[in-house]
Amino acid sequence: MTVEKFFELFLIELEQNPNLRSYYKFLNSPSSFEFRKAYFCQRLQYILDNIGDRSQAIWDCGCGYGTTDIFLALNGYKVFGSTLEFYYKEIPPRLEFWKKHGYTGGFTFKYENLFDEHPDKNSMDVIIIQDTLHHLEPLQDALKIFREVLKPDGRLLIIEENGNNIIQNFKLYLRRGNKRIIEIYDEKLGKKILLGNENIRSRALWEKELKKQNFYMIPEKTHYIRLYPPFMFNKDNYQQMIDKEQRTWKSNSFLREKFFFGLNFIATKK
Repeated sequence: MTVEKFFELFLIELEQNPNLRSYYKFLNSPSSFEFRKAYFCQRLQYILDNIGDRSQAIWDCGCGYGTTDIFLALNGYKVFGSTLEFYYKEIPPRLEFWKKHGYTGGFTFKYENLFDEHPDKNSMDVIIIQDTLHHLEPLQDALKIFREVLKPDGRLLIIEENGNNIIQNFKLYLRRGNKRIIEIYDEKLGKKILLGNENIRSRALWEKELKKQNFYMIPEKTHYIRLYPPFMFNKDNYQQMIDKEQRTWKSNSFLREKFFFGLNFIATKK
Protein backbone atom coordinates (compact mmCIF):
# COMPACT_ATOMS: atom_id res chain seq x y z
CA MET A 1 0.00 0.00 0.00
CA THR A 2 1.81 3.11 -1.22
CA VAL A 3 1.16 6.54 0.27
CA GLU A 4 -0.46 7.66 -2.98
CA LYS A 5 -2.82 4.66 -3.12
CA PHE A 6 -3.70 5.06 0.55
CA PHE A 7 -4.54 8.72 -0.02
CA GLU A 8 -6.85 7.85 -2.93
CA LEU A 9 -8.76 5.40 -0.75
CA PHE A 10 -8.73 7.87 2.15
CA LEU A 11 -10.62 10.39 0.02
CA ILE A 12 -13.29 7.76 -0.63
CA GLU A 13 -13.52 7.16 3.12
CA LEU A 14 -13.95 10.90 3.75
CA GLU A 15 -16.81 11.00 1.24
CA GLN A 16 -18.53 8.19 3.13
CA ASN A 17 -17.72 9.34 6.67
CA PRO A 18 -18.55 13.02 7.39
CA ASN A 19 -17.35 12.65 11.01
CA LEU A 20 -13.77 12.87 9.77
CA ARG A 21 -14.13 15.98 7.64
CA SER A 22 -13.78 18.63 10.33
CA TYR A 23 -10.24 17.38 11.00
CA TYR A 24 -9.24 16.18 7.55
CA LYS A 25 -10.30 19.10 5.37
CA PHE A 26 -9.42 17.75 1.94
CA LEU A 27 -13.01 17.92 0.70
CA ASN A 28 -13.74 21.37 2.13
CA SER A 29 -11.95 23.59 -0.36
CA PRO A 30 -10.66 22.62 -3.82
CA SER A 31 -8.33 25.62 -3.79
CA SER A 32 -6.23 24.17 -0.95
CA PHE A 33 -6.50 20.48 -1.89
CA GLU A 34 -2.98 19.99 -3.29
CA PHE A 35 -1.50 22.10 -0.48
CA ARG A 36 -3.09 19.87 2.19
CA LYS A 37 -2.32 16.69 0.27
CA ALA A 38 1.38 17.60 0.06
CA TYR A 39 1.61 18.04 3.82
CA PHE A 40 -0.31 14.84 4.63
CA CYS A 41 1.53 12.62 2.16
CA GLN A 42 5.02 13.90 2.96
CA ARG A 43 4.55 13.26 6.67
CA LEU A 44 3.20 9.77 6.04
CA GLN A 45 6.06 9.00 3.65
CA TYR A 46 8.58 10.19 6.24
CA ILE A 47 7.15 7.71 8.74
CA LEU A 48 7.19 4.86 6.23
CA ASP A 49 10.77 5.65 5.20
CA ASN A 50 12.02 5.64 8.79
CA ILE A 51 9.90 3.05 10.58
CA GLY A 52 12.22 0.10 9.91
CA ASP A 53 11.31 -3.47 8.98
CA ARG A 54 8.07 -5.26 9.81
CA SER A 55 9.54 -7.00 12.84
CA GLN A 56 9.56 -3.68 14.74
CA ALA A 57 7.45 -3.28 17.87
CA ILE A 58 5.73 0.10 17.39
CA TRP A 59 3.83 2.33 19.81
CA ASP A 60 1.96 5.33 18.44
CA CYS A 61 1.54 7.62 21.43
CA GLY A 62 -1.33 9.96 20.62
CA CYS A 63 -2.73 8.03 17.66
CA GLY A 64 -5.83 10.23 17.22
CA TYR A 65 -8.08 8.84 14.51
CA GLY A 66 -5.57 6.04 13.87
CA THR A 67 -4.81 7.05 10.28
CA THR A 68 -1.05 6.46 10.45
CA ASP A 69 -1.54 3.14 12.21
CA ILE A 70 -4.12 1.92 9.71
CA PHE A 71 -1.66 2.73 6.92
CA LEU A 72 1.15 0.86 8.68
CA ALA A 73 -1.09 -2.13 9.40
CA LEU A 74 -2.04 -2.31 5.72
CA ASN A 75 1.70 -2.51 5.03
CA GLY A 76 2.19 -5.45 7.38
CA TYR A 77 3.28 -3.67 10.59
CA LYS A 78 2.02 -4.31 14.11
CA VAL A 79 1.21 -1.05 15.89
CA PHE A 80 -0.27 -0.25 19.28
CA GLY A 81 -1.96 3.15 19.42
CA SER A 82 -2.90 5.05 22.55
CA THR A 83 -4.91 8.26 22.77
CA LEU A 84 -6.80 10.60 25.08
CA GLU A 85 -8.83 12.16 22.28
CA PHE A 86 -12.56 11.86 21.57
CA TYR A 87 -11.42 10.59 18.17
CA TYR A 88 -11.09 7.19 19.84
CA LYS A 89 -14.71 6.29 19.15
CA GLU A 90 -14.24 6.85 15.43
CA ILE A 91 -11.57 4.15 15.02
CA PRO A 92 -13.80 1.00 14.99
CA PRO A 93 -16.04 2.22 12.13
CA ARG A 94 -12.91 3.29 10.24
CA LEU A 95 -11.54 -0.22 10.47
CA GLU A 96 -14.75 -1.53 8.92
CA PHE A 97 -13.96 0.57 5.85
CA TRP A 98 -10.26 -0.26 5.65
CA LYS A 99 -10.49 -4.01 6.19
CA LYS A 100 -12.04 -4.15 2.71
CA HIS A 101 -8.71 -2.97 1.33
CA GLY A 102 -6.27 -5.08 3.32
CA TYR A 103 -5.43 -6.62 6.67
CA THR A 104 -5.80 -4.18 9.57
CA GLY A 105 -5.47 -6.69 12.41
CA GLY A 106 -1.96 -5.46 13.21
CA PHE A 107 -3.41 -2.23 14.63
CA THR A 108 -4.59 -2.36 18.24
CA PHE A 109 -5.57 0.69 20.28
CA LYS A 110 -6.60 1.88 23.72
CA TYR A 111 -7.81 5.00 25.49
CA GLU A 112 -5.20 5.59 28.16
CA ASN A 113 -3.16 8.25 29.93
CA LEU A 114 0.56 7.94 29.26
CA PHE A 115 1.37 8.71 32.91
CA ASP A 116 -0.99 6.00 34.23
CA GLU A 117 -0.49 3.20 31.75
CA HIS A 118 1.95 2.45 28.93
CA PRO A 119 3.83 -0.45 27.29
CA ASP A 120 6.34 -2.46 29.31
CA LYS A 121 9.94 -1.47 29.89
CA ASN A 122 12.33 -2.24 27.00
CA SER A 123 9.44 -3.47 24.84
CA MET A 124 9.34 -1.04 21.89
CA ASP A 125 11.62 -0.48 18.91
CA VAL A 126 9.90 2.69 17.74
CA ILE A 127 7.63 5.25 19.39
CA ILE A 128 5.73 7.45 16.94
CA ILE A 129 4.79 10.82 18.43
CA GLN A 130 2.78 12.70 15.83
CA ASP A 131 1.29 16.12 16.69
CA THR A 132 1.47 15.01 20.31
CA LEU A 133 4.83 15.87 21.87
CA HIS A 134 3.80 19.51 22.34
CA HIS A 135 0.79 18.31 24.38
CA LEU A 136 2.68 16.12 26.86
CA GLU A 137 3.15 17.61 30.33
CA PRO A 138 5.18 17.30 32.42
CA LEU A 139 7.40 16.88 29.36
CA GLN A 140 10.44 15.43 31.13
CA ASP A 141 8.27 12.82 32.86
CA ALA A 142 6.91 11.79 29.46
CA LEU A 143 10.38 11.57 27.92
CA LYS A 144 11.56 9.47 30.86
CA ILE A 145 8.72 7.01 30.21
CA PHE A 146 9.63 6.86 26.52
CA ARG A 147 13.24 6.11 27.40
CA GLU A 148 12.21 3.28 29.72
CA VAL A 149 9.78 1.77 27.20
CA LEU A 150 12.25 1.78 24.31
CA LYS A 151 14.70 -1.03 23.73
CA PRO A 152 18.41 -0.10 23.98
CA ASP A 153 18.60 0.69 20.26
CA GLY A 154 15.07 2.13 20.10
CA ARG A 155 14.13 5.49 18.63
CA LEU A 156 11.54 8.24 18.77
CA LEU A 157 9.96 9.15 15.43
CA ILE A 158 8.56 12.63 15.91
CA ILE A 159 6.23 14.64 13.67
CA GLU A 160 5.73 18.20 14.90
CA GLU A 161 5.08 21.82 14.02
CA ASN A 162 8.10 24.08 13.77
CA GLY A 163 8.07 26.18 16.92
CA ASN A 164 10.20 28.85 15.25
CA ASN A 165 7.58 29.54 12.59
CA ILE A 166 6.76 33.26 12.87
CA ILE A 167 3.25 33.03 11.43
CA GLN A 168 2.17 30.03 13.51
CA ASN A 169 3.59 31.57 16.68
CA PHE A 170 1.58 34.74 16.07
CA LYS A 171 -1.63 32.75 15.51
CA LEU A 172 -1.09 30.72 18.67
CA TYR A 173 -0.33 33.82 20.73
CA LEU A 174 -3.64 35.37 19.63
CA ARG A 175 -5.43 32.15 20.62
CA ARG A 176 -3.82 31.30 23.96
CA GLY A 177 -1.36 34.06 24.82
CA ASN A 178 1.55 32.77 26.87
CA LYS A 179 -0.56 30.14 28.64
CA ARG A 180 1.36 27.17 27.30
CA ILE A 181 0.29 24.60 29.91
CA ILE A 182 -3.30 24.13 31.05
CA GLU A 183 -5.26 21.73 33.25
CA ILE A 184 -8.28 19.92 31.83
CA TYR A 185 -10.79 17.41 33.21
CA ASP A 186 -10.94 14.08 31.36
CA GLU A 187 -14.41 12.63 31.81
CA LYS A 188 -13.42 9.13 30.73
CA LEU A 189 -10.48 9.02 33.16
CA GLY A 190 -12.46 10.85 35.82
CA LYS A 191 -9.67 13.23 36.80
CA LYS A 192 -7.76 16.38 35.92
CA ILE A 193 -4.65 16.17 33.76
CA LEU A 194 -2.04 18.62 32.50
CA LEU A 195 -1.94 19.43 28.81
CA GLY A 196 0.52 21.35 26.69
CA ASN A 197 -1.57 24.12 25.12
CA GLU A 198 -0.15 23.90 21.58
CA ASN A 199 3.23 24.25 23.29
CA ILE A 200 5.29 23.92 20.10
CA ARG A 201 9.08 24.31 20.14
CA SER A 202 11.91 24.79 17.69
CA ARG A 203 14.24 21.99 16.69
CA ALA A 204 16.95 23.41 18.97
CA LEU A 205 14.61 23.53 21.98
CA TRP A 206 13.38 19.97 21.36
CA GLU A 207 16.99 18.83 21.17
CA LYS A 208 17.74 20.54 24.49
CA GLU A 209 14.76 18.88 26.19
CA LEU A 210 15.54 15.46 24.72
CA LYS A 211 19.15 15.56 25.90
CA LYS A 212 17.96 15.86 29.50
CA GLN A 213 16.78 12.26 29.17
CA ASN A 214 19.81 11.19 27.12
CA PHE A 215 18.07 11.21 23.77
CA TYR A 216 20.08 12.33 20.77
CA MET A 217 18.78 13.65 17.47
CA ILE A 218 20.08 12.21 14.21
CA PRO A 219 20.91 15.35 12.19
CA GLU A 220 20.55 13.77 8.76
CA LYS A 221 17.02 12.60 9.61
CA THR A 222 15.69 16.10 10.28
CA HIS A 223 13.12 17.09 7.68
CA TYR A 224 11.17 20.34 7.18
CA ILE A 225 7.97 20.65 5.12
CA ARG A 226 5.36 23.24 4.06
CA LEU A 227 6.59 26.70 3.09
CA TYR A 228 4.51 28.01 0.21
CA PRO A 229 0.85 29.07 0.66
CA PRO A 230 -2.13 27.13 -0.74
CA PHE A 231 -2.70 29.35 -3.80
CA MET A 232 0.73 28.40 -5.18
CA PHE A 233 -0.20 24.70 -5.43
CA ASN A 234 -2.24 23.13 -8.21
CA LYS A 235 -2.59 19.67 -9.76
CA ASP A 236 -0.09 20.51 -12.51
CA ASN A 237 2.78 21.71 -10.28
CA TYR A 238 2.16 19.52 -7.20
CA GLN A 239 5.44 17.58 -7.29
CA GLN A 240 7.46 20.55 -8.49
CA MET A 241 6.34 22.60 -5.48
CA ILE A 242 7.32 19.80 -3.10
CA ASP A 243 10.73 19.51 -4.75
CA LYS A 244 11.20 23.27 -4.58
CA GLU A 245 10.38 23.34 -0.86
CA GLN A 246 12.83 20.53 -0.19
CA ARG A 247 15.62 22.36 -1.97
CA THR A 248 14.79 25.57 -0.13
CA TRP A 249 14.98 24.31 3.46
CA LYS A 250 18.31 22.65 2.76
CA SER A 251 19.83 25.80 1.30
CA ASN A 252 18.19 28.68 3.18
CA SER A 253 18.48 28.53 6.98
CA PHE A 254 16.42 31.69 7.54
CA LEU A 255 13.39 30.39 5.65
CA ARG A 256 13.86 26.95 7.18
CA GLU A 257 13.79 28.20 10.76
CA LYS A 258 11.30 31.05 10.49
CA PHE A 259 8.79 30.10 7.80
CA PHE A 260 8.64 26.33 7.32
CA PHE A 261 5.63 24.94 9.17
CA GLY A 262 6.37 21.23 9.66
CA LEU A 263 9.28 19.59 11.44
CA ASN A 264 10.08 15.87 11.45
CA PHE A 265 12.98 14.30 13.32
CA ILE A 266 14.31 11.15 14.96
CA ALA A 267 15.97 10.75 18.35
CA THR A 268 17.71 7.67 19.73
CA LYS A 269 18.98 6.47 23.11
CA LYS A 270 22.50 6.18 21.72
